[in-house]
Amino acid sequence: MFDITFENEKGVREMVWQNSWAYTTRSIGVMVMTHGDDKGLVLPPKVAPIQVIVISVPYKDADTTAIKGACESTVYTLNQSGIRADQDTRENYSPGWKYSHWEMKGVPLRIEIGPKDLANKQVRIVRRDNGAKVDIPVTNLVEDVKVLLDEIQKNLFKTAQERRDACVQVVSSWDEFTTALNNKRLILAPWCDEEEVEKDVKARTKGELGAAKTLCTPFEQPELPEGILCFASGKPAKKWSFWGRSY
Repeated sequence: MFDITFENEKGVREMVWQNSWAYTTRSIGVMVMTHGDDKGLVLPPKVAPIQVIVISVPYKDADTTAIKGACESTVYTLNQSGIRADQDTRENYSPGWKYSHWEMKGVPLRIEIGPKDLANKQVRIVRRDNGAKVDIPVTNLVEDVKVLLDEIQKNLFKTAQERRDACVQVVSSWDEFTTALNNKRLILAPWCDEEEVEKDVKARTKGELGAAKTLCTPFEQPELPEGILCFASGKPAKKWSFWGRSY
């Protein structure tokens, strides 16, 4: 869109700042690649369409009507508390098949209810992120589910952050830069912040895997030692920036 203006606090018309870089599709792709595993998606609770899936586990001669009723009641209670819950009521699939199905879809929590759970007035909860299982009393259902969803959210972030940090390599010279680049590292390097220098880096690193480029500049800048030079130009460095290749 063009010619978009707004009236500032002084009553003057100004042009807006805008950009378009497909953030939505890129963020979804990053989420899938970052958290997913061999079983399928692993969705953070805050963005998962379904946060909890409830599955009945009826055994032979069990009171299936009571089990189904407990499942429906569980879904209703969770929904009323603001938790996005649903129930898999399909009768032509086994509980094991349903487990795999919803694991593949990345639902953060699975609740299983069988005859034993019904008798003990409890439910079994299984986490998607680490597979941990826990039995909780029905009376603590909402509180415990909220705690678990929060733990999953934090654990996914922590795990992703640790994996990213393990890929970061700090360099200060061109030789260190090229070595780290060939090892497919995310590189943090002192830079003079000049466009022509970045163009030169792209030209010097161009190859079968693609040229290196600046990826972003951290808001929280590490301390820049006095006298430190740009890794590429040898000029005084002005800031730290991340560099890498886009694969």
